[in-house]
Amino acid sequence: MSDSQQTDPAADPVAALPPRWWSRPAAPAGAHEASVPPPRSASHTEPDPEAAPAPAPAPVPQWWSRPARTVAAREEPVPPPPAVPEAAPEPRYDPWDVRPLQPVDHGRTGSRRPRLRHSVLLAVGIALLAGGIGGYAGVLAERRAGTRLELPQAAPADRGRAPDSVAGIAAAALPGVVTLHVNGAESSSTGTGFVLDGQGHILTNNHVVNGARTITVTFSTGESVAAELVGGDTGYDLAVVKVDGVRGLRPLALGNSENVKVGDPVVAIGAPFDLSNTVTAGIISATGRPITAGGDKGDGSDVSYVDALQTDAPINPGNSGGPLLDARAQVIGINSAIRGGDGGDSSGQQRGSIGLGFAIPVNQGKRVAEELMRTGRATHPVIGVTLDMDYSGDGARVGEKGEGGKPAVTAGGPGARAGIKPGDVITKVDGVRVHGGDELVIKIRAHRPGDPLTLTVLREGRERTLEVVLGSANGS
Repeated sequence: MSDSQQTDPAADPVAALPPRWWSRPAAPAGAHEASVPPPRSASHTEPDPEAAPAPAPAPVPQWWSRPARTVAAREEPVPPPPAVPEAAPEPRYDPWDVRPLQPVDHGRTGSRRPRLRHSVLLAVGIALLAGGIGGYAGVLAERRAGTRLELPQAAPADRGRAPDSVAGIAAAALPGVVTLHVNGAESSSTGTGFVLDGQGHILTNNHVVNGARTITVTFSTGESVAAELVGGDTGYDLAVVKVDGVRGLRPLALGNSENVKVGDPVVAIGAPFDLSNTVTAGIISATGRPITAGGDKGDGSDVSYVDALQTDAPINPGNSGGPLLDARAQVIGINSAIRGGDGGDSSGQQRGSIGLGFAIPVNQGKRVAEELMRTGRATHPVIGVTLDMDYSGDGARVGEKGEGGKPAVTAGGPGARAGIKPGDVITKVDGVRVHGGDELVIKIRAHRPGDPLTLTVLREGRERTLEVVLGSANGS
């Protein structure tokens, strides 16, 4: 088949197929004829130089290509984008700025800065946390550097004390010491006492409770209860009161005053000037010191005669009736009197201790307390004579006449049986010198009724030795 022959579509099955999307569309008949060169013949070898050059075929547009812009189209300048105003810088948050914060709109509804109170609380919390961390770091630094200031101090020690120390004696005795508050018809007073037994008997001075209407006893624990007077004796200045319904009483152990020596350490407990549970310490300054106390009535009926223990342990008003304890925490005396000059100052106030305190020996106190607990009264040992209390010489002189014209030497009494006569001067009792009538009474009352005594008597310039057995008289 030659090039000039036409193809029959019916005879060519491929040509009869419909066009596909990827195939190039066929040009219509007669199109681009001017641009399509004629088919070459076998005899054609050289192009015609005289012929005008054929124009280039126009490109066929494709689906992926951008439409070509025509040459005649005028390119318009692209306007610049509209200017966006520059946003104001957002203020920085300063936690220490206490000026009121202004709300700032961030494009969200209801968004605001924290309030002032929250800001302050946050700042305070941060400051406290920083301070704590800094302080802890400082302590660690000091410990590591060894420069921490710390004063030397004794380490905690055992709280126990030796039983014979002042602290040990006080600890053992304080539970058995009480404070007495007494209300009388005209006045009130404060004194001290100590427990004698588990039945509630308490020993004190008679001048503390004399004339009392009500008596209140306060223990070292602070418990206060009412007390009743069992009995008292002015001659010995001793009295016993009793409390009921109190459990756990701690009676004090009684010592023996015959064993006391000068220089022995002692402890006094009392309520000076109503300062309960006051403890003082000292020594025994003397023994057998004759003293008298009382005598406010002027008739001698309320005078106390005591063969006392003298101590320099401070004793003040309010200590009366309290215990004087030895190194074993045993009672060896009952604190009763002090020597303080004239006993007061210009304002009428009682003077305090000057180191001269006197206590009734416990042996005498024990006997009197037992009698008061049994009968409510105490007995006095006597020799059955009347003394001349106005005698100014050395010794105790027996009077010529007794009270109411009676004989100075009681007929059938202990003195009469021993051979004592009116006018005799008694100078010694059991070899101990006496210098007056008061001292003789004191020496006699330091014994029990029925005790034997040896008296040295001066009669008509000659000394005689007489043996006497003490009698008994009811006290008041």
